Amino acid sequence: MRLLVYSHDAFGLGNIRRMLSVCRHLLENIPEVSILVLSGSPAIQNFTIPVRLDYIKLPFLGRDRNGNLAAKYLTSDVAETVQLRSNLIKTAIINFKPDLILVDKKPYGLLGELKASLDLLKTHAPRTKLVLLLRDVLDSPQVTIKEWQKQRYYQAIQYYYDRVLVVGTAEVFNLVKEYQFPQIIKENTIFCGYLRKKIPKISVELIREKLNLKEQEQLIVVTPGGGEDGYSLIKNYLLAISNIRSKFSCKTLIVFGSEMPSKERQELLQTIDEYSNIITLDFTEHLMNYLQSADLVVSMAGYNTITEILSLGKKAVVVPRCKPSQEQLIRALRMESLGLLSAIAPDNLTPENLGQAISQQLDNNHKVISNLNFDGLINVQREILNLLPNHRKFGLPINSRYFNSFYPIAI
Repeated sequence: MRLLVYSHDAFGLGNIRRMLSVCRHLLENIPEVSILVLSGSPAIQNFTIPVRLDYIKLPFLGRDRNGNLAAKYLTSDVAETVQLRSNLIKTAIINFKPDLILVDKKPYGLLGELKASLDLLKTHAPRTKLVLLLRDVLDSPQVTIKEWQKQRYYQAIQYYYDRVLVVGTAEVFNLVKEYQFPQIIKENTIFCGYLRKKIPKISVELIREKLNLKEQEQLIVVTPGGGEDGYSLIKNYLLAISNIRSKFSCKTLIVFGSEMPSKERQELLQTIDEYSNIITLDFTEHLMNYLQSADLVVSMAGYNTITEILSLGKKAVVVPRCKPSQEQLIRALRMESLGLLSAIAPDNLTPENLGQAISQQLDNNHKVISNLNFDGLINVQREILNLLPNHRKFGLPINSRYFNSFYPIAI
């Protein structure tokens, strides 16, 4: 069985981390599966790549903090880069011949770069299955509906896709209702539940020993996700903890994130040098182990971070990103309304407010009990197997005449 996974990556690490989690689960539970990942994320090389998975690194189109796209490394403009990516994607599909394609978030891909491949598949390999994977929240209903209507995403799903899988629950955010899915799409949409990632086998005791924690010392883990816009969170945390550290015996681990600008990281490190109880990391594949060992987590409110925190039953203070999307704010407020965490909107983020929220959480001895469905990985696997009951080979028949019809120049 061959799966091709398209990961929409223009800001941060969230998408590629989520899609790799799905891939790892499928590889561990379906012995015959082979997976090819297509991603523009420059951070993909930082992750351990499991056996039977490989990836093609697409030229990176990055989105800045205001949502504007640009080619980050090449000198080509956006349109040229999209065309290049589109051709690479099409070539990968033709040669890899996947039985199923799992598409992250955008039905037509980034700036429509999947459209040519979708048309190719519809015409020449109609039995190849297409699945759209959506996280629990995309953006506010007003923004999402307008965007989906403008980009004709509803029509794209109806015409090309066999299934829509939502890695969230309707109890937190009823995506189907909020985004006004037509009835035909509703019928093919499955709420799979949140993703519970597998925790590497490193004990809490070993982590605490590695961090040189004393027996009664509490651990606070601070993580701004990919880190591109994490400066404000960490800066406010450093000011907040300086005001309350006399009240609590605690040590802090700050994971900057591989995408944090070096100038901002260096400025923060200069401030951190004044503290004796703060440890820093640029990036770690073992974030789940550190979260498991934490007494409190201070973070942004991306999908991966929130699901990791809640699946481990950890107390958390979160500061959601509010632009260019309202996704994190909506998620944080919904989770807070369920009593699962404490949220501070960016406009209200001050050292005083953050310090107060941290103090309240550290003083609170009650455990976080979540009734959310965390069977997302199991249910995604089930739906994929349901679409491929006989694991038949549905890929494209490759011949030189067909290949050259798309690429008249010899390759």
